[in-house]
Amino acid sequence: MVLGGSGFLGRQVCAGLAARGAAVLSVARRDAAGFPSVRLDVPAEGPDALAEVLAAHRATVVVNAAGAVWNYDGAALERANVTLVERLRDAVVKAPGRPRVVQLGTVFEYALPDDGRRLTESAPLEPTTAYGASKLRGAELLLAADRDGLLDAVVLRATTCLGPGLPASSLLGRVAAELRAAEARGEPATVRLSPLTARRDVVDSRDLAAAVAAAATAPVTGRAVNIGSGHAVGVRRLVELLVSVSGVPATVVEESPATGRSAGVDWLAVHTGLAERLLGWRPGHDMAATVRAVWGGTTTNVEEGPD
Repeated sequence: MVLGGSGFLGRQVCAGLAARGAAVLSVARRDAAGFPSVRLDVPAEGPDALAEVLAAHRATVVVNAAGAVWNYDGAALERANVTLVERLRDAVVKAPGRPRVVQLGTVFEYALPDDGRRLTESAPLEPTTAYGASKLRGAELLLAADRDGLLDAVVLRATTCLGPGLPASSLLGRVAAELRAAEARGEPATVRLSPLTARRDVVDSRDLAAAVAAAATAPVTGRAVNIGSGHAVGVRRLVELLVSVSGVPATVVEESPATGRSAGVDWLAVHTGLAERLLGWRPGHDMAATVRAVWGGTTTNVEEGPD
């Protein structure tokens, strides 16, 4: 069962699990194209409704790919990233068969690293944004329930995820949308962005889906595991590569100060050794393949999924 299966990451998780032979059910406010779906607003409906779905479909693994990510206020973050996880925890405790829980978390749950110092799973948990703080509270709810013996849970703290169907509210999703609009008009694009000086660890959403599939059955519980490429890449390089892949003549103008959850984050990368040891996972897509997938996929404006 994939909570948020209709979202950017949820769709990739559903596809990745199905490709490995799993029977997949999406649970979200909208149907997930191509997969059996149950429409349910989990924070609004409460744990009993979700527990009934878990029992009816005999779910053995629940992946939480739902949550508020881009451009949400505090109340929305609380509802989607904390209340939803509370409902999930309580539903799993009620459900027969003790389903395993895989929570999609974020590296923004950590304190920001110094330049050149990759984050390990032992890094301080001191988020600097409301988004990171809400995701950390959700992760801690599940890990505490695991310690108490109520359920089996693993948290995947993912870096910035890119891939097909990237939301237009994200940086590269916005650039892709503006390039497509210019292409449709038959004229060059002018893309105005905040300064592209940062360097980020970027992971392909299809690689994250593979990590989820590994975590669904791996003999590991009660742990948080970093998922990323393991190195930082310049955001400007990503934008330039997307423009090149698109073939659309474009001028990129860097003008306004950076804002949002990544503001002030000049450099970020993670160690991925634990993921390889515990999950047998490593990323399989290079940066060029990921950017091609961003351009080739349909850019949508979805609400679920971590960054």
